[in-house]
Amino acid sequence: MELPDDVVNDARRRLHRATGQLAAVDRMLAEGCECRDIVTQLSAATKALEQVGFKILAAGLTYCVEHPEEAAEQGYPLEELQRMFMRLA
Repeated sequence: MELPDDVVNDARRRLHRATGQLAAVDRMLAEGCECRDIVTQLSAATKALEQVGFKILAAGLTYCVEHPEEAAEQGYPLEELQRMFMRLA
């Protein structure tokens, strides 16, 4: 299933943000920053990655609901998307 361009662009933007947050965590560790500050950055990176997954999955679910036969033929029956959702949850 091909993702819409707006979903791909949004996911890439979020991934770039998470990459920056992870680089900040690495820098903070090297500089001996406070634990709470590091955990805050890690939490932000985790949330950014979760949002990417949910955004992509939401697009997939929308496609599957709107085009169930085509989605199933492409290997994405609704049950598969439910399993994918549970992996993110």
